[in-house]
Amino acid sequence: MLDQDCIKFLQLCLPKLGYQWEGFHRVRRQVCKRIQKRLVALDLPDCSYYYSYLEKNAEEWKILDSFCYITISRFYRDRKVFEILQHQILPLLAQNAFKESRVKIRSWSVGCCSGEEPYTLQILWHLDLLPKLSKQLQLKIVATEQRSDLISRAKRGQYPQSSLKDLPKIFQEEAFIQSESKYILKNYFKTDVRFLKQDIRQQLPDGSFDLILCRNLVFTYFQQDLQLKLLEQFIKKLRPNGFFVLGANESLKQSDNFLEPYLNLVEKSIYQRKKTEC
Repeated sequence: MLDQDCIKFLQLCLPKLGYQWEGFHRVRRQVCKRIQKRLVALDLPDCSYYYSYLEKNAEEWKILDSFCYITISRFYRDRKVFEILQHQILPLLAQNAFKESRVKIRSWSVGCCSGEEPYTLQILWHLDLLPKLSKQLQLKIVATEQRSDLISRAKRGQYPQSSLKDLPKIFQEEAFIQSESKYILKNYFKTDVRFLKQDIRQQLPDGSFDLILCRNLVFTYFQQDLQLKLLEQFIKKLRPNGFFVLGANESLKQSDNFLEPYLNLVEKSIYQRKKTEC
């Protein structure tokens, strides 16, 4: 299958699934490989035949949708974001929790893949934040992911060295046990992470959150109307003064006056919910 043929096919099909082509431009080869394997499995010569097959078999759209799920994740991905979380946002959330006499902070990791993001938060919390606090405070994380195989991998907590390449060495040494070529996360970093199988387009976790991380998913791959619909739901889930974190190359085109950029960062990837709603 030629690259150009796959591009035309994706440009035709992605909007029907609620995706935007712009988000897939750089990662299209990952999707095209999956489609090529499907063509072989169905004994179809090219994408035009596959499109005809889709038109006649409605269930096949679900399979194509699964091919469009991009799985690029690692610990401490986007170093600057995690440094801000570690040194500014998590301490501020702890301070707010103590003021309100709360014993826990709630965070939601959207599209958590194999658990790298929520576990990075727990590593920062246990190894850097918690020792500095005068009282006990829990960081409870709900991590949602639509693929069962990725949730199973996350629960195992075993990773190749490449998944840890961005994580500072001191955290690698404290949080993992090396066994041959695998790095095994110590169990106490898993305790307060709850994994749920959910598709963000259809289901959201219960309750409100102090911190929501929705990075490199909704605001990269989804169409504008779906982005706005989900943003409204995210805002409802976010506590006043809570933080909403996007991917390093993402930003909000509209925030309904409920969110404002945090610290006026150039990237505009971190937002805080205003205490008083306009």
